[in-house]
Amino acid sequence: MTNLALKFWTEDTAQDIAEYAVMLAVILVLVVGTIRLVGSNANNAFSSVASSIQ
Repeated sequence: MTNLALKFWTEDTAQDIAEYAVMLAVILVLVVGTIRLVGSNANNAFSSVASSIQ
């Protein structure tokens, strides 16, 4: 039993997975925020061009 507890204590693969999950979450938040910002600006630009054409 103590060998199993020692193995879990010294094994760091679970920490790596948690770090990757946090990095992925941060990247997703940045990507979604950028897409929303660019999307709204692009929508305004296209609306402006469309209204000037009509």
